Amino acid sequence: MGTGRNSSSQDTKQRLVDGVLEVVRQQGITAVSARSVATAAGANQALVFYHFGSVEELVAQACILATEARVALYRDRFAAVATVGDLLALGREIRTAERAEGNLALLAQTLAGAQGSARLAEATREGLDKWITEVRTALERVLEGSPLAELADPDGLAHAVSTGFLGLTLFDTVDPEGAEQAVAALEQLAVLVDVLDGLGPVATRAVRAKLRKSRLS
Repeated sequence: MGTGRNSSSQDTKQRLVDGVLEVVRQQGITAVSARSVATAAGANQALVFYHFGSVEELVAQACILATEARVALYRDRFAAVATVGDLLALGREIRTAERAEGNLALLAQTLAGAQGSARLAEATREGLDKWITEVRTALERVLEGSPLAELADPDGLAHAVSTGFLGLTLFDTVDPEGAEQAVAALEQLAVLVDVLDGLGPVATRAVRAKLRKSRLS
């Protein structure tokens, strides 16, 4: 009997999470309320407070759970990345797919809501960190042995790339052509990295010396 009740409770919680995701994707975070979520979930709005304590906590948990589910879909793809160009190509693919699904928009919406909510700020940061972790791990791997490895900060680059793609999601609604130009510019930088990695040993030493000098100056 207890197992059945637990299963029913988990099902209700999942329906409420799905409900808040639907409301945020379709109408934006300002439309989220116990009533709108319950309507989307086909549940009693009192269950929002019973299971999560507040609408804010429901939104926070939905953001984290939804992001983890999406990141998990690409984990093997990140692990297979061999160059910076590969990583940005995967980023473009993810941006296109996640934009269609509305998942990057979800993070963008919770980011907007986080301006007045410490809990949503924490949840958005945790969600974004899931993407950053995958990007950082890939960058550490592909930059190993590269002349840029001594100069580049994989953690900082991972934050810049991940938050940049999130920002482009917002920019898409205002200037899609400009957003596309920004992605193309990143890909041009990836080509430069790949060219540097293909230099012979003499040229590589010269580049390393120049980069060290630039870092110290």
